[in-house]
Amino acid sequence: MSDFPYPTSLKIANIRPTFANSKAYPLPQLLPVLQRFPEDVVTNVEEETHSQLAELPKMDLCGKRIAITAGSRGICGQVEAIRALVSYFRQKGADPFIVPAMGSHGGATAEGQLAVLDSLGVTESSVGAPIHSSMDVVEIGTLDEDTPVCCDRNAFESDGIVVCNRIKAHTAFAAENESGLLKMMLIGLGKHLGTTAAHKLGFRRFHEVIPAAAKVMLEKAPVIFGLGIVENAYNGVAKIEAIPKQSIFEREKELLSYSKQIMGKMLVREIDVLIIDALGKDISGGGMDSNVTGRSASNLKRDYTPDIRQIVVRDLTKATKGNAIGIGMADIATRRAAEKINLGITYTNALTARTTISTRVPLIAETDREAIEIACRMAVAEESESIRIVQIASTKQINRIWLSSAYLPEIDRRDDLVIDGQLESMAFDDDGNQLWPTRRE
Repeated sequence: MSDFPYPTSLKIANIRPTFANSKAYPLPQLLPVLQRFPEDVVTNVEEETHSQLAELPKMDLCGKRIAITAGSRGICGQVEAIRALVSYFRQKGADPFIVPAMGSHGGATAEGQLAVLDSLGVTESSVGAPIHSSMDVVEIGTLDEDTPVCCDRNAFESDGIVVCNRIKAHTAFAAENESGLLKMMLIGLGKHLGTTAAHKLGFRRFHEVIPAAAKVMLEKAPVIFGLGIVENAYNGVAKIEAIPKQSIFEREKELLSYSKQIMGKMLVREIDVLIIDALGKDISGGGMDSNVTGRSASNLKRDYTPDIRQIVVRDLTKATKGNAIGIGMADIATRRAAEKINLGITYTNALTARTTISTRVPLIAETDREAIEIACRMAVAEESESIRIVQIASTKQINRIWLSSAYLPEIDRRDDLVIDGQLESMAFDDDGNQLWPTRRE
């Protein structure tokens, strides 16, 4: 990625700190626990998508070129849903293609955005249609004198656009419409130019900017319908719905409310140390979902998020391709995580979103064990078996978590926390890398 005006990686010298009390911190044992959430689930995404499409008003699609959006998130069921859309349009005699609908992701390059889709399993072979990736846009309107509303040129020049996206709570602002189909129109189809222009207005105005831009898009671009996906807390699809163009605004509000009712969150509210095995753009737009951690680059506060004293990040996901946006919300990261940061990709994303705080490099520890020990020392004044530690694979995988023994009294009196194993000591290899518990890929 030599086009970026930044170094692509960090070069880190010896970072092993010296404490006044140099003995090892006595880490408590951890217990695997299941967090219980509503279990709404779609068992066959392709079948349900076809069923939903059959309910849409009849459209003359024969011979039409149809653009289907595919975003940069690791959305449950996205490949299956897009494959069903492609099949549906081919059956109708149409010619579908895929458009990478993302702003600055993939380094704001056509090649980089193809690579992002590939990392998410969205390929020409997996969905059965070509992918037309370009950063070229058409300006189709304005929100004010300085804020253009843009649309991917390939999509705009098609005969119809299907906006496909997950509907969920956003990580940086609260409104009736947050992450979903309307945002995909402004940010996804707007590409780098449109996204940068929108973010200049700041997240504090997104509650008005997103609906206003979507209104322009629905009037000027050939959007024909939307496909909304709502995830459950177990990394599955809770609901998928084909939404007629004229119903997108109101139906998205209803589906957002439903999403918030069933979404995964931390059920324990007081946490001394949260250990996160990995962050990444495939996990959340903010790298770590602020709806889980309670930490947002925009200082968004939700009443259901926990109070966390220290956050440790052990690694980056493979699919994030070095984009470490969100690492600034952590207090401590390992050398392993820090050395995977691609500064060019990360900074391009942060500058576009105007959230540079989320790219600040936290304190870096040499190993997993040192990172966890430092977090424990910072979180509590004295060594104590009552320290409250939570470990999760990622902010998207929180149905099974690990809790320290200090939580046992709370677990005993709750029905939504279920013990799923025995108390065990954290295990590390000779190099200080954590062996148990750890993320399973």
